[in-house]
Order: sequence, then C-alpha cells, then structure tokens
Amino acid sequence: MATVATHEESLAASKDSSATSSAGHASIPAIPSLFALGPPIRDALITQSSQIQDDTAEECMLFLTGHGHDHRNVHGVPPLLRHRHVKFLQKQLGTLPPLYKTADPSRPWLFYWCLAGLALLGENVAEYRSRLIDTLRPMQNETGGIAGGFGQTSHLATTYAAVLSLALVGGEEAYRFIDRRNMWEWLCSLKQPDGGFQMAIGGEEDVRGAYCASVIISLLNIPRNLSLDSPARGAGHTDLFDGLPEWVGRCQTYEGGVSAAPGLEAHGAYAFCALACLAIVDTPCRIIPKYLDMPRLLSWLSSRQHAPEGGFSGRTNKLVDGCYSHWVGGCWPLIEASLRGPEGQKTHAAGHRLTRGDISLFQRDGLIRYILSCCQDLTKRGGLRDKPGNSAQHQWTLVSARANEAQVDGDEWCSTPYGLPEEQIFEEVDRVGSSHPVYVIPQRDVNDCQKYFASRTSF
Repeated sequence: MATVATHEESLAASKDSSATSSAGHASIPAIPSLFALGPPIRDALITQSSQIQDDTAEECMLFLTGHGHDHRNVHGVPPLLRHRHVKFLQKQLGTLPPLYKTADPSRPWLFYWCLAGLALLGENVAEYRSRLIDTLRPMQNETGGIAGGFGQTSHLATTYAAVLSLALVGGEEAYRFIDRRNMWEWLCSLKQPDGGFQMAIGGEEDVRGAYCASVIISLLNIPRNLSLDSPARGAGHTDLFDGLPEWVGRCQTYEGGVSAAPGLEAHGAYAFCALACLAIVDTPCRIIPKYLDMPRLLSWLSSRQHAPEGGFSGRTNKLVDGCYSHWVGGCWPLIEASLRGPEGQKTHAAGHRLTRGDISLFQRDGLIRYILSCCQDLTKRGGLRDKPGNSAQHQWTLVSARANEAQVDGDEWCSTPYGLPEEQIFEEVDRVGSSHPVYVIPQRDVNDCQKYFASRTSF
C-alpha cells in the first residue's frame, strides 16, 4: 500500500515553503516546494533500500534549501565554485596518492576526466600535450589499441578515453601518435558475427563496445571495410558497422531502457551508449526510432529523475548520482535530435527562441539545483561528488558539470547552450562550455580531429 498526502496537506506545505521570503524573511530565497518537501506519495512498506532512499532525499533537501552554502541567488541556487574545481582537476593530473594504485588499469580515464572537465570550465588543456603523449606511449600496443597501463591488454574503454584525451589536447603531434593501421586491424578483430564489439580480445561483448568503437572509427576516419580474418566475416559482414544497429536494438529491455547486452538490466549509461552509437552510424531522426521503441525509452528515462533531489538515478529503485547528469542527461539531446530532426535545427537557426515547452522532456532546473547545491564539494579541496556525504572524484567533476543542447542539421551536429537569460536559474558567469553530444568533448576539438584524419588518404 502507499500513503498519499491529501491535496489540502500538499497545498498547505507548498504555500509554507514558497512563502518563506514573504513572511518576514525577504532576504531568504524561496525554494520551490518540489525541491523542499518529500514526495507526496510514499510506499508504506519500509525496506533497507527505501530507508536509504529516504535518508538520501532528506540530506539532499538540506543542501537544496541552503545548508552549507554562504551565497545563493534569488532562485536559491548557489554559485559554481569554478576556481576550486579547476584546482582540483589540475592537481589530479599530477602525482596521485598510493590509494590510486588500484586505478592503474584505468589511467587513460583519469586523463580524459580531468582534461575534459578543465576544457568545460574554460581552461586551455593544450599545455598537457607533450606530457600526455609521453605517458600514453608505452600504453599503445603494437597489436593495436591502447591499454590502461604498460604491459596490459588493449581495451576499447581505455582506447576511447585515450583517443578523446589526444583530441582534447589537439595538434598534429597528438594525432600522429595514434597508430591507425594497427587500430583498424584490432577493431576488426573485436567485431563479432552478431554485429557487436568485444571490449578486448576474448573479452565481454556489450553496448559500451558498440559506442567506444563507433567513436574511435568516426573520429579517426578508420576504414570501415573488415579485414579478411575478422570474426564477423563468417556472418557475411564486410563493414565495421554491419549489424551494429540491429545488435543495439536487441539491448532494449522490457522496461524501455537499454542494457549492457541483450537480456540484462536496463542502465542509464548503456542508454547513452546505445543512442550515441546509433547517432554516429546515421542521422538520429532516421536511425534511433527505427531500432529503439521511443515511447518506452522516453518513459524509462523520464523515470530516472528524482524529486525532491532533482538528479538522475542510473537504474530502477536506485539512488540519485551526479554521474548520471551526463549518462542520463546526455540522452536527452540525442532524443530531442531524433524527434525534431533537421526541421528542428532549421527553426532554431531561423531565430526561434527556446521556451520551457521546448525543453520539457526533463526538469532541467531540478538537475541544475542538484548539481550546484548537492554535488559541489564545499571544502577548499573542490571538485564534484555523486551526492552529499561522499568525496569529490575526477569523473563526477566532469560528468556533473556537463550540460548542453544538441541539434542536428541533416548529417551535421552542432551544440548550443541551453537557457534563456530571463528564465535560467543560475548566474550567467557560472555557465560552463558546451560539449559535443556524442563525443563529449568540445565541438571544436571534434571538428579539428575529424578534419585532420579526413585528409589522410592512407594509413
């Protein structure tokens, strides 16, 4: 059974919350009741999971209503502690403490999270080019791909992170570092007869592989024809993208979300990987509705946003987490591109000003409140965390900071920032840079990288 607050109780609570600034406290910003009160409908069954959820919501409401923040604007939103976050990320690119030894197989991810986060915050990361190349040099294997560390096996996830890091620092030296011929041969060996990609030779096959491989292929202009010894040749495939959309489509679950592989549990990160992979293979408005059930996917993604917290969870019955600001939040630009198509971009280019009706697929204000109120580490250390009570980390500092709008004009992506000056609830000085909706690095870095490799007529 569920207990439901009456209409009168909810209305009274809403008035009490929104009237704060008018009842003798004019200097205190009014917080919408959606983010200041618990949910009106509650399951009467108490479990360990429901108790943790209640505790998380209570702690988030403290920060959403001003706890720990010295300054808030008229909307009750604190500022972005940009300088602290920059210092945090810069420090993470230096010598790390011993506890990071367990992250040795993931070193390219540390580079990517920090460099992409710094770029979003307006920093020039080209100064890291030489250091990055020198660090990655022993990780690039002669058999193709890039490993997490010296002497380790090449892996699609670490190769993806390394390639994006090189694109972030840019320049011919960074581009020429990548061994494209061996990369092509390695990717062909990962391509499977059912259309998907293994993450490593003999490793698991999942939708991360589909996305990471698609990013690498499209950024580096890797030839699409399969090598004669590719495992996928046995199924009649001749192209790296053959059978890939069909395989991705089979990953959609009964809930409407997308799982790592067919038959598994839906997860927000896999939904992003699936959508972004499809958006690389073809124009979103053509390919995404063809292979994914859009009404079910929209329903599942919409259910990932929590109130009063405002943030996203990654799975059904899980807690909010700052990282899903990207993994789930990043799905919406791709969904919007698939629904609007080229006409949406033409309207926008003609001077159409976005309204709240244009961006109503999720509660953007709620996500902004969650990131700025709950995810910022308020100590001098800086950085962003997944939720109150936890420590800041590289990945959360990047993915919690990312927010952009994307549209597609024909086969060309562009990204423009959301928010109208008269409607946005954060201060303009706190706006971060936009990133490409598929590659998750600045648009100019994508353009520069693709332009360079498009000019390469051979390996």
